[in-house]
Order: sequence, then C-alpha cells, then structure tokens
Amino acid sequence: MATVTLTGVKGRQIQVPTTLFINNEFTPASTTETLTIENPSTGTPLATVSSASPADVDRAVHCATQALPAWKATPGAIRGTLLHKLADLIERDAEDLASLEALEGGLLYTDSMNMSMPQSISTLRYYAGWADKIDGKTLHLPDGGVGYTFREPLGVCAAIVPWNAPLMITIWKLAPALATGNCLIIKPSELTPLSALKLALLIREAGFPAGTVAILPGDGPKAGNALSSHPDIRKLSFTGSTVAGRAILHASASSNLKQISLELGGKGPSIVFSDCDLANALLWTRIGITANNGQICAAGSRIYVQRGIYDKFLAEYARLSKEEKPVIGDALDEKTTKGPVSSAAQLQKILGYVEEGKKRGVRVLFGGERIGEKGYFVQNTAFADVGQGEKMMREEIFGPVACIAPFDTEEEAIALANDSAHGLSSAIFTNDANRAHRVTAGIESGQVTVNAWSMLAANAPFGGVKESGFGRDMGEEALEGWTTVKVVKYNILPPAAAKL
Repeated sequence: MATVTLTGVKGRQIQVPTTLFINNEFTPASTTETLTIENPSTGTPLATVSSASPADVDRAVHCATQALPAWKATPGAIRGTLLHKLADLIERDAEDLASLEALEGGLLYTDSMNMSMPQSISTLRYYAGWADKIDGKTLHLPDGGVGYTFREPLGVCAAIVPWNAPLMITIWKLAPALATGNCLIIKPSELTPLSALKLALLIREAGFPAGTVAILPGDGPKAGNALSSHPDIRKLSFTGSTVAGRAILHASASSNLKQISLELGGKGPSIVFSDCDLANALLWTRIGITANNGQICAAGSRIYVQRGIYDKFLAEYARLSKEEKPVIGDALDEKTTKGPVSSAAQLQKILGYVEEGKKRGVRVLFGGERIGEKGYFVQNTAFADVGQGEKMMREEIFGPVACIAPFDTEEEAIALANDSAHGLSSAIFTNDANRAHRVTAGIESGQVTVNAWSMLAANAPFGGVKESGFGRDMGEEALEGWTTVKVVKYNILPPAAAKL
C-alpha cells in the first residue's frame, strides 16, 4: 500500500494512503494521473495521490453493486453498531484527522478539533440510532383493503464533497446513506483528499463489508463527471458551487435520471434591528464572516443594519477588528487564530472582488490586503454602504469579506434579504420575539438563526432554497433523501365457499 507520512500536531507521524480505496483495498488508479496536494499555509507541495479515472469509477460501482444485496439485508441494529464503531475510531484519531484538515485545507487545527470532529462524531451516532428505526406506516384502503409502506435504500449512491470542511461534510452524507442500507462512493475534493483516505482506513478497521464504501480522489471533469453520469448510480449528493451543481443535474438528466441532492452556494444575510443586543450582534456577525476565513457556504456575507444604529454598528465593528490581534500563521499551530485560505486560486478570487470594490469606490471599513507572500493569507475585510447592485453584494465570494448596508423598515430588510439568487442561511438579531417570527416567516432561506449565526446540529436539517439547491443533509429529513418508499396493498378476499 503506497503511503505518505506527514507530521501532525505535537510532532505526530501520520501515515496516509495515497491510492484509491475500492472493495476495502487501497489500489492504484488505472492511469498514471495524480493530484498534487498543497499546504496552503506554506504554498508548498504536501503529497501526491492517485487520481481516479472513469474506469476506476466503473470498478468501484461494480464492487458496490456486488456488495449491495448483503448490506441491504444487514439488520439496522448491526449497521448502527458499525456507525458507532466508526465514531469511536474518529474520536480516537481526532488529532490526526484534524492535523490533516489543517495541512491540506488550511482549516485551523483548533477549529477542526472544536467543530469538525465533534460534528462528525455526533452525526455518526445520531444516524446509528436511526438505523433500526426506518419505519413505514399502515394504510386503511377503500373497500376494506389494507396496506403498508416501508422505506428501501436507493442502491449504489455517490457523494461529491468540498474542501472547506472535508471530514464533517463527508460524514453528513456517509452516515445517513449507510444507516439506510445504501453503498456509497465518495469523491473528495481534489484539494483535500488526505483526510478522506485516512477515514478509509477507519472504515475498514470498523468492519464495514468490502464494497460498502469506496473513496476515489479525482478531479471533477473525469471522476466527478463519471459519477454524475453513471447509469448504475441511483443517487448523487453534492456540496459545492452552483456552476458544478448545474452540470451534475444535466448529467443526471442525460443518463439515468438518478436522484440528486444539491447544497450549493450562499450569500447569507444578517439583519440587525435597532432593538437587538448590539454586543451579541457584533460578535455573531463577525463570526459569521470570519469563521474558516469566510469559506463556508452559510457565511453571513451580507449585513443589513437598521439605520438608527448603523453608524454605531460600523464604528464598533471597525473598533473590534482593529483591537483584535489575530495570531496569523500555520493552520496546524494550536496558537494560530487566523490561518490561510485554501489555495492560490481562492486567494486571487477573494482579492479580485476586493479590488473591484475599491475601483468602484465602495467604502473600505477595514482590511482588503493580502498578508505576506508565503502561503495564502488575506486580511479580514469589510465594506460599508454597499449598494444592492454591487457584484460583491450579489455573488458568493467565499472569503472573509463582509458587505454592510443600512435599512429603515422591517419590510425593507426582508426585501433586501430576499433580493438574491441564493437562499441557504440567514440570521436575525432582535429582542422582539414577534418581529423574529414575522421576519423568519418572510425570509427565503433554508435555515434562519435568531440572535446567532448558523448553529449546526446533527438533528437539524441543513440545505437551501432557490439557487442554493434542494435536498437536506442532517436531521430526520436526510433519511428521506437516501430511501425510496414502497407501498404494499392487500385486497382482502372473502372466505372460500365451503366444499360440499
């Protein structure tokens, strides 16, 4: 088995496979194509891994198809036990997994340990509990008939996972897929496959049957397209850009009409009313755009502040940023509080939006510059008085760039929030419960958080509306997306006439 040894937190030596994971074996790709993984903290190469071809996708689908009947027939309680075992192993190896997320993706080690690892573990345990409770219902049919429904797994499924929270989002898809009896082929982002390959070791150690899970590092045009157009894959769950989501929908429609779940881009609005707890609103609106350097689909990148407190909000927002003394450095260092963005391309994208805003005369409240020349670091940035038509107010930047603007009335705030192609996540800051209910009802968004930003929980469904996609990760609702309903109907016959 080809591996690379990387140095994690506290000098830990982490051995990671560098080939594909198919049928519980680590196997080379069918071609010599590879992916070079960079460390965004330094901008230097970290590892080289195999890149899956369409032929490798076919191989993984074949093995999953062979494994499906036995896995589908496995009692839910046993599937739940395996998910609990995987959670135990992630808990055991959390420091190594968090180190890999820091090394390959720039996610702060401390953030991974405090968010990604607990979320992954709790999600596995949540769906482990559901595995033997995927029930149907009984039906009373007209004319005295009876019936019942039950949920069946869809079959061989696939998941394409992004780079910004690779392990957590992988588990969001893997846990309900396996709990409901599906086999799953996972394509991690080409930027962050190492944590997924480490996870593959744990999946095998946990005792999941061969073929139940495959992990295929690869690029979008080859591996991703092969998954989305494969005639024997029954569902594909995707988290990523709206552009890629459209391509996946087209591929599904052109192949076998596989079910698709899409969690796409966001341009989340935070609405700050004058009656709010201002200190709390300042805290959460800053967290909402600076967490993971704003590289979160649910980031709160649009901040609308009621005019009566607008100037005070701007002054305090700028003061808090100036007084903050982030420790900028390697994402692996436990002392670091601000790490890099994920790649050189992402850095240039963020700086491009910032520079365009400056050229158009949008007021820079603070930030707006690259930090140093080594690695991919950028300042937290805020623009004030941003017009609703500005590109930065309408498009997902995926960086630590806040766009702030005033509003006057509740109705105007709702209209501004909804004036977007996206509808993934939003927040309201107010001490008026009636107002919170009214605004929550009016906002076009998959989730709304009151007096905080995007609180994640395994039992709370996550997904969007409009061009932010459809389908849900997490919660009981996710189970519906990994199953199909079968109904059985009985015509109750009268007793046969007694024989004379």
